[in-house]
Amino acid sequence: MKKLYITLIAFMLLAPAFKANAQGGFSDIIKVSPGDATKLVQAYGDPLFKGFGVGMNSGWANTAKTKKLLHFELRITASGAFTPNSDKSFDVTKIGLSDGVGPKDPSQTIAPTIGGERNNDGPVMNIYDANHNKVDEFTLPSGKLPLIPSPQVQLTVGLVQNTDVTVRLIPKINFGGDVGSVSMIGFGLKHDLTQYMFGKAKTLVPFDLSVLLAYSRLNLDASLNVKPQDGAVHDPSDPNTNNDFSNQHTDAHFTSFLAEAIISKKLLFFTPFLAVGYNTAHADLAAIGNYPVTTNANGEYSVYTDPININEKTISGFRADIGFQLNLGIRIFASASLAQYKSVNAGIGFGF
Repeated sequence: MKKLYITLIAFMLLAPAFKANAQGGFSDIIKVSPGDATKLVQAYGDPLFKGFGVGMNSGWANTAKTKKLLHFELRITASGAFTPNSDKSFDVTKIGLSDGVGPKDPSQTIAPTIGGERNNDGPVMNIYDANHNKVDEFTLPSGKLPLIPSPQVQLTVGLVQNTDVTVRLIPKINFGGDVGSVSMIGFGLKHDLTQYMFGKAKTLVPFDLSVLLAYSRLNLDASLNVKPQDGAVHDPSDPNTNNDFSNQHTDAHFTSFLAEAIISKKLLFFTPFLAVGYNTAHADLAAIGNYPVTTNANGEYSVYTDPININEKTISGFRADIGFQLNLGIRIFASASLAQYKSVNAGIGFGF
């Protein structure tokens, strides 16, 4: 079950770096009922979903100036979103868990999220059957990512009417093993507004002004391999008699949308910019297939189909970006963002 944790971060294309950290703990969440498992995964992974939503909306543009017809730019950037203190932990008694799971020590209820403390595991959780007999226990995991990363590779081409089109594309890559496959597609349009100014107004404007619309979607699919505990037998009272566990996998989709106005001023090879707008992000993550979950003290298990299902809007609201573009043959970009999470973005690009 180590894969369940790994698949939550694989979509950042950095999953191999975290593979060694996937120790027990978090994977055991699948031992609880589907509703409780979903709530625990959602609470633990919340900073990841929000941070990645902010990151996917970063780095689309670092200047309001649009390109000449068929001029292009290829850039590689990376964003990092900072988890605020309020999202670094959660109280397991405040997320609506059922009576089937609860802290072993009633005084130990605070668990780190994925963006929380890295050196301290969460509380030990007891699992109970319908008669409140303890059937198992597991330890909630420690934090893993104080900075939520998000890489971007994009190509921008100038079109007619002072409009740029930008494409972000990661073709489906199968990492195999614990990580699975990842793909991404994104589109952006930037349109110059100063062209609609006339007469003296146009000559007096000392800056470039444009609007940007952008959308991106990332997909993740990874296989899982969750088997019954040694010696466990199927509960004869369980109406789900399907013991085929070969179809287990995660299915995840993350989408984001950005609309903003950008103002910039070129000063020789240095171009500062400011952007203000609105951004949203949405996360869909599910564990697909049949999963055995121990349900009583006799070691019997029930089979749950598609036990984890998260569907939520993770980011929605105002966003502001400030940064610069430095043109020294190659272009260097850097910016800072203020949104639901604070973030930074930096990278390089080239083109004409």
